[in-house]
Amino acid sequence: MRLALVGATGMVGEVMQSVLKEREFPVTEFIPVASAKSAGKNLTWNGQSYLIVTPEEALKLQPDVAIFSAGGETSLEWAPKFAAQGCFVIDNSSAWRMDPSIPLVVPEVNPEALAMDSRIIANPNCSTIQLVMVLKPLHQRSPIKRVIVSTYQSVTGTGKAAVDQLENERQGIQGPTVYPHPIDKNCIPHCDVFLENDYTKEEMKLTLETKKILNDASVLVSATAVRVPVQGGHSEAVNIEFAGERPPMEDICACLRDFPGVTVLDDPTAKSYPMPRFAEGQDDVFVGRIRADHSHPQALNCWIVADNLRKGAATNAVQIAEELLRCGKLKA
Repeated sequence: MRLALVGATGMVGEVMQSVLKEREFPVTEFIPVASAKSAGKNLTWNGQSYLIVTPEEALKLQPDVAIFSAGGETSLEWAPKFAAQGCFVIDNSSAWRMDPSIPLVVPEVNPEALAMDSRIIANPNCSTIQLVMVLKPLHQRSPIKRVIVSTYQSVTGTGKAAVDQLENERQGIQGPTVYPHPIDKNCIPHCDVFLENDYTKEEMKLTLETKKILNDASVLVSATAVRVPVQGGHSEAVNIEFAGERPPMEDICACLRDFPGVTVLDDPTAKSYPMPRFAEGQDDVFVGRIRADHSHPQALNCWIVADNLRKGAATNAVQIAEELLRCGKLKA
């Protein structure tokens, strides 16, 4: 099992390394890949030292699977080249997600999408992954008509430079900035670029990716994405309206508890509810504050939290590779 990790030195790439080791993915040859700036340096993974190579060099090594976490431009250029020689590419960028010929996969939610004849598989947006993990069991129980989601997104979703900006601001240090405003002691309702419809790209990812993953274009999604001065995970306040009668609340909680990868933390009397500081480092999606919407008889409210670098990126990508093994597409 020759595995190439493209973007190995980045924030998500480092978490990918940890997840591969923790989940004991059967790697026999590890190929760390980065830009020319990092190529030639050594990287230690799983107790061994590996030479970082460029995408050109990695292609010559003919990996069986390549996990990309190096941005859309890199994926658009190199993913087809890896796929053309028989390599499965699991791409963490937004480059391929809405391509109808490319599966967009959360293994617990839509593993059947891997039946598509494609060597490139898209890893969804971090905010979308945690949302659909909660929507799927509820949609199976009773069809969902509409979702309104407001996100509270960690600076880690922007990358190391954003974490540095937050830390510098907290210490009163002048330094490079990646946000148009200070992030410490602030909330910025601006994730990614604004589009012509006045929504941001991040907000439209939530809308469009959710429909594709659930394989149901009738589900309406309206999103507001906000960056907050938090490390550890993304949080979402979600209002879910069912097409018909809202199921009993005990059924809703039971559906969520029974769904793999979802943990219900919902005991307000004990002050038990999901928070990013406790979700950090965990692979599950946490949901709480589950309650009937008193303003709408067919709706409910809930609060969803997950570590955006793990289930929102690295863990989901490795789970896709594991699913490729289970269904026999990838051979160990």
